Amino acid sequence: MRRFALGMMTSAALMAGLASQVQASSKDYSKSTKTDLVTKIMGNKSYQVYSSLKLEEVTKKVKTKTKEKKKYTVKKKVAVKKKSKKGKTKYKTVKQVKYKWVTKTAYKNVKKKEWKFGKKLTTSADFRYAHVQSKSYKVKGGKRYYYIYVDGRPVGYVNEKAFALSKANVVSQVSLVNNPSDSVGFNAEDAINYVTDQHGSLVDNDSVEISCKSAELNISDTGYVSSRKAGTAVLTFKYGKAKATSKLTVREDAKEGISSADVTPVKTDLPEIETWSARDGASSSTITSKDAVSSSHKYWATNMSGNAKGADIETIFYHPAVLSAPGSSNLEAKVSSSVQGLDFYDNDLVTSNLDLGQADNREARGHMVYYNMRKVKKYNWRLIPSKMLSFNTWLSYIKNIKVSPYMKLGHGQSVGSTKKYVYVLANWNRSKNWSNSQELIRVKKSTMEIDKIWTFKVWNGSAKYPRIFLNADVIDDNTLLALFHNASKHRYEYWKISRNGDSFKAKEVGATGSDLISNSAEVQGFVWNSAYDVYYIAFNAYLFKIGAGLDGKTDAGKLLNYYKFDKLLNYRKFHTGRREFEGLSSYGPELYVNLNHPTETLKVNHITK
Repeated sequence: MRRFALGMMTSAALMAGLASQVQASSKDYSKSTKTDLVTKIMGNKSYQVYSSLKLEEVTKKVKTKTKEKKKYTVKKKVAVKKKSKKGKTKYKTVKQVKYKWVTKTAYKNVKKKEWKFGKKLTTSADFRYAHVQSKSYKVKGGKRYYYIYVDGRPVGYVNEKAFALSKANVVSQVSLVNNPSDSVGFNAEDAINYVTDQHGSLVDNDSVEISCKSAELNISDTGYVSSRKAGTAVLTFKYGKAKATSKLTVREDAKEGISSADVTPVKTDLPEIETWSARDGASSSTITSKDAVSSSHKYWATNMSGNAKGADIETIFYHPAVLSAPGSSNLEAKVSSSVQGLDFYDNDLVTSNLDLGQADNREARGHMVYYNMRKVKKYNWRLIPSKMLSFNTWLSYIKNIKVSPYMKLGHGQSVGSTKKYVYVLANWNRSKNWSNSQELIRVKKSTMEIDKIWTFKVWNGSAKYPRIFLNADVIDDNTLLALFHNASKHRYEYWKISRNGDSFKAKEVGATGSDLISNSAEVQGFVWNSAYDVYYIAFNAYLFKIGAGLDGKTDAGKLLNYYKFDKLLNYRKFHTGRREFEGLSSYGPELYVNLNHPTETLKVNHITK
């Protein structure tokens, strides 16, 4: 973990410093100076991006000047002896030799080395919200030019002034619920969007010095701020010349979030249903790269009545294979192709991307990716990191993708969005329903940077009966619908969580008297469909349709149908194998499911019957 007030230097920063010293002491700049592969944060200024930068030998005419001594004569009148009494002086003209220095100019051919830029590709402004990386630079005229990779593709050279140099970007406001039973507190690192060094390279959060100024609150050695009592604090984040502050508040009302789980669950007559989980071993699809950019895949799923064509499912989007450069082993640098959750709002698609295995980590972090689906062909996205697309085509796609900074995501399935914002309920899926607070993160779509963090709690009467939500859906900027599996009572509960300013209220709005799946498989997606007033709950191989009863169209908690996907066949008899569901989304009447290995988003039709 981070150590405070020590300003420890990471190995990456040390290596960068040594490389800088070597470069400074060397006069041969013809070769690139190699560094660790680092993430670069783009600044607000725009600079030209060039395809290459080479030190080439050229022949030039050079003007030379020489000086030589030149003899010349001048005529001079010299007085001679007087020869008359009248006093007249006689003169005679004589020649006198003199010398002067003369500068001669000549030209000769001289060979010398000059920096030559390659083709002008674009400007750095086009990569403002992309994932930019570098592992080498060249020095021209005392200025560093870094060779950059953009969303995984090698591009070219740009002046380092294009980066955000020695900048700290943090969330301006953090609002925590008063929770006397929270045993962990708030991790101050969660408020960091990014911090950069003097060359615009992303600094590891553990290397950022964080201090807390408050009369009531303090920060632990491991970087957590307790929310057990009310108070305010100013958090200061510092690395080198980079510095920023964040205001943190622990709200006054310790009873906020205490509610009652008193809804009578609706019983079901489900048979005993089992499914597989990731622990049983998922499989990858045999979809090839050629398949993935040439056509959609269409499938049928079987419903609870045994109708083999109970749902018609069609591919609408193949996600990029990767959005980071080869060798991105560092989690901050790697934008994983493993999508854990997604959400559509109109034609905006956002995904939560976590590296495999990270979703089970208590401090699980990753990246969010935004796609403007209006602007590109759905089949070509998978080719983004490669050079199979022409540069101009690739650039037109990149302008419609935004990658967030490395941020806390929890297990990544509680994702929702509105017109301006993306929301993530960043809970730990191995918490075993503890009484700690739950963290809601708001991200601005315009920048894909966090702009506000809240925590809230939901207890059924007391801290003895908490409700931790691993799956939730955003209805609007003030409302969440969340799913809770009450395993001890074999039921699923549906909760409405409303925000008023910075305060939250929770109310149970429905319950289903069943575990749905009998072998304790994990929920892989949850969403509310506003057009038909139903919830969809996804497990691997199964999708359940439950009445929500929020607007009177359906009975809250009633099982309406379920669909079996384990023998999902397409029209060409293509078997998908064991591919995990990773997230559900709904916009208007539409329903979307996400499959991994490879990541493929599908639209579900004919499921309303």
